[in-house]
Amino acid sequence: MFEIGKQHFYLDGKKIHIYSGAMHYFRIPCDYWEDRLLKLKAAGFNTVETYIAWNVHEPKEGVFCFEGKGDVVQFLKIAQKVGLYAIVRPGPYICAEWDFGGFPSWLLKYENIRLRCLSQPYMTFVERYFQVLLPRLAALQNTRGGPILMMQIENEYGSYGSDHLYLARLRDLMRQNGIEVPLFTSDGESRYHLSGGSLPDTFKVVNFGGFPNDGFRELQEYQPEKPLMCGELWCGWFDHFREKHHHSAAPWVKQTFRTILQQFFALDASFNFYMFHGGTNFGCTAGANFSTQYQPTTTSYDYDAPLNEYGGYTTKYFVIRDLLCEKQGISPALPPAPKTQRIGEVRLTEAAQLFPHIPAAAAHFKDHLPHSMEHYGLDHGIILYHTEIEGDYPDTSISAFDVHDIAYVYVNGAFVGKYDRSVPLTKTEIKHGVTANESFTFPIPAFRGKITVDIYVESMGRINFAKHLYDRKGLSAVCIGEQYVYDFDIYTIPLDRFPAFSFTQAKPGMPCPVYLKGRFCTDSRADCFVDISNFTKGYVFVNGINLGRYWEVGPQQTLYLPGVWLKEENEIVVLELEAYGDLCLTITNKPRFGNPASKKEKRPKGE
Repeated sequence: MFEIGKQHFYLDGKKIHIYSGAMHYFRIPCDYWEDRLLKLKAAGFNTVETYIAWNVHEPKEGVFCFEGKGDVVQFLKIAQKVGLYAIVRPGPYICAEWDFGGFPSWLLKYENIRLRCLSQPYMTFVERYFQVLLPRLAALQNTRGGPILMMQIENEYGSYGSDHLYLARLRDLMRQNGIEVPLFTSDGESRYHLSGGSLPDTFKVVNFGGFPNDGFRELQEYQPEKPLMCGELWCGWFDHFREKHHHSAAPWVKQTFRTILQQFFALDASFNFYMFHGGTNFGCTAGANFSTQYQPTTTSYDYDAPLNEYGGYTTKYFVIRDLLCEKQGISPALPPAPKTQRIGEVRLTEAAQLFPHIPAAAAHFKDHLPHSMEHYGLDHGIILYHTEIEGDYPDTSISAFDVHDIAYVYVNGAFVGKYDRSVPLTKTEIKHGVTANESFTFPIPAFRGKITVDIYVESMGRINFAKHLYDRKGLSAVCIGEQYVYDFDIYTIPLDRFPAFSFTQAKPGMPCPVYLKGRFCTDSRADCFVDISNFTKGYVFVNGINLGRYWEVGPQQTLYLPGVWLKEENEIVVLELEAYGDLCLTITNKPRFGNPASKKEKRPKGE
């Protein structure tokens, strides 16, 4: 049995240190789970830590999924099979740079919902979810012969709120649903975070990136008679679009990580490396942040982790492995490195424009007022707002409000302008405390009679951290001049798949948005990477699976294609939203990252 003593952890009465690494089953193809866990074990770790993503397990309200990428039970059983213990963080909120912090998007169809507090109907949904999830985890606890040693209550709550009644209710729900192992809270390393995010009678760990002598200082004062543990030792960082790719130089890694681990050993402390292996935000699962403006996260979640996005070894891996194995006097065998392949150029020979196929590709709603994607049951994708305006107007404008995230505006079928929520503010604006107001205004000339207005909005990741969680996608209102517009035809287009409509021969310069299709063959199941440098912004599907978002603004310039998703004959489809060059792409054997695009972007008037 696992116990938390006064100064140490104990397992079956013997002192134990937790040397844990984080990896998320929902970011890794199921066929690779065992490989990644074996590599964690081979690096000298004894524990794997994972979040549980609510939106993976209840993607539609009341519809639960624990198969495929949602088979967390199988993931934990494999961990035990290879000789690892487990720490599980079931949320219900997880952050994790994952869409909406793991919350399912359908929560946002309830306009007055209050998240992460003791409020209804939110708690009703949490209770139902826990009643389905927790018994599955309870069977895998260390107390019942399974790998789970500890479980977390909520996640970094001190960075959000101070509702201790809420935390206590989550604790009680876990106990009522069969959780017997020790529980803990995990927060930033300061007294401020610990005050808001912890419970008096619950074990506390802190999260930081850097040296433990500094990171543990306030925890030692706050919780003096318990073992020291870093719940998230940040050993890298994630990427946003438009920002530089995070990567540490080898000399710095060798010096810094040696010092960090030696300090942990000297303090007799435990840790969880976040992330040991990041993986990939396939499809539309990446989240976003908001400080002064909206910052969407890239498809790659490489994280500059010890094990890279496709399970390859790094300098960081071997530095950590040498130190951990030496400390424990072990020398585990090293699993083989992953194989990759270069398939080469693939021509895109077939095409289907999106707009003419809207009736076949989309669900249709009539609505007097425009609402968000979530209102119409769309998790992620494209939403089209169509309306007609009749009257006798002088020179005026078209505006929209609460635009999340990228809007393309057409009047009488002609393109008027694009709004991008993530265009950076100027240094002067930031200095004066300006935040993006998430609206646009485009001028239109005088008209008498009737005009058509089409605004299609693409969703990027939902914000996953802090106060901006209520990140509904689409828009909330449209105006002509200062007048609100009513009576809309709404079309919702999901991007978890591409529609089954007919394709014709592809030709250069076809108007976007457009689906472009090609085919390629391979007799290898090695991993590869789709180079999308001929394209501007969109999505790539291989054999019907959405690999994720691409965008010329960088830093990501290839999309990871796991070899286990390949066949002898393969279909690849690109949904390009803006513009493209040659009708071809390249499938290569190496990932590529670069600096963000340098061209300046301007916000539309009125933002």
